[in-house]
Amino acid sequence: MTAFRSIAGLMSSGSTAPRSGARPALDLRRRVTGVTVSVLLVFAVTGVIELLKPHVPVLSLGMLYLFAVLPVAIVWGLRYALCVSVGSMLAFNFFFLPPLHTLSLDDSRNWFALSVFVVTAVVVSELAAGQRRRAQESALLAEIATSLLERGPARDELDRIAAEAAGALQVERATISVGEAPTLAKGTERYPLTVGERHVGSIDLEGPGPGSAAARRRLLPALGSLLGVAVDRDRLQREAVEAEALRRSDALKTAVLRAVSHDLRTPLMAILTSASALSREDLALGEQDRDELLETIRVEAQRLDRLVGDLLDLSRLQAGAVRTQSAPWSIDDLVIQALGELGPGASRVEVTLPETSPIVRVDAQQVERALVNLIENALKYSPPPEPVRVQVGSHGSTGVVRVVDHGPGVSASEVERIFEPFQRGLAASSVRGAGLGLAIARGFAEANGGHVSVESRRGQGATFTLELPLAEMQS
Repeated sequence: MTAFRSIAGLMSSGSTAPRSGARPALDLRRRVTGVTVSVLLVFAVTGVIELLKPHVPVLSLGMLYLFAVLPVAIVWGLRYALCVSVGSMLAFNFFFLPPLHTLSLDDSRNWFALSVFVVTAVVVSELAAGQRRRAQESALLAEIATSLLERGPARDELDRIAAEAAGALQVERATISVGEAPTLAKGTERYPLTVGERHVGSIDLEGPGPGSAAARRRLLPALGSLLGVAVDRDRLQREAVEAEALRRSDALKTAVLRAVSHDLRTPLMAILTSASALSREDLALGEQDRDELLETIRVEAQRLDRLVGDLLDLSRLQAGAVRTQSAPWSIDDLVIQALGELGPGASRVEVTLPETSPIVRVDAQQVERALVNLIENALKYSPPPEPVRVQVGSHGSTGVVRVVDHGPGVSASEVERIFEPFQRGLAASSVRGAGLGLAIARGFAEANGGHVSVESRRGQGATFTLELPLAEMQS
């Protein structure tokens, strides 16, 4: 059993295809090893026969030379096995058959023994060679399957697979094509790669060897099947990506229509109603009533303008069409300008500024817009008596603005979803808005090399953090 395992291990190691750069050295080492082992085995069996001949008839012991022929035939092939067969017969005749120490083969039985050794060498060598070929082809198909099904698109792997297939197909060069094949080169044979009756590609072979026809019959059907599966996988992946893009597009269109139907229609109705009341001559309105209607028109018109602006900003961000005009700015100045855009809501904001304000290189208008959206979001979700805190600081090479509210908080499942367009938290049912503010804030922050994140627990408020890279100050 130990000997069998050793032979199997030699077969396994012998079937591994070496790298092309190391092939000459490995071939020479293999030949030297084959010759050395062949000679040693003949001498070893001869020594065993010498020890056993006092106890066993000599003619029966001649069969022990099969233990020299078999491993050599399995591992090194026919040529070495034939040499071992002849050497074994000569050694047996020289040392054990009368007349001793001569190479004459007077007895016809010696010729029969020699023929047995030769036939055994041929049969075992062919069986072993076939086994090695099948092992190599199985390993090749496994490698091709891995290349086609795991490493990327099939077209990107064709050159490497063709180079590996050339050795197994016993040709000088192989070229695999998917779909329409190029013009056939001179001295090259083309074979189709099919799955059933479906044509998936072709393989061009240059310089086929003597055993290439049998190799083609064994390998090409399997190669065609693997290539067909890989092509189908690539097609399905493309279709899946296109389907996902269509799904996202449909979802976005639906959200836009919902925003238009609700967030545009509501202020429009308020404006139309107020304007209609002001234009009616039969409706007696006091000065205060007229002022309230005009204020309604102004506020709702601002809402419409803000929503249209948000939609335009979002479209530019998603299209990658945002251009930044960066300049050094103090974060304190950016926060103060953002508060000025809030109007009356700024009275509920408590700001904490450091002694030395961090300087960042950003597009002031875009970052100001991001800050306004973050602070407005905090004001919407915080109860009216509760203030919103804005804290300015720095950490390492990053300027940091934290906006802390006392609202219902954000659950773990909503942390990333609330930054998607037209998405709002589960507690937003009573809050007006299209769900664009946070998406735009993160988009403008990332356009300026920054980032917006949130830390929160349900029912404990939320902290939105705007991080911006500090400007490199020149000495």
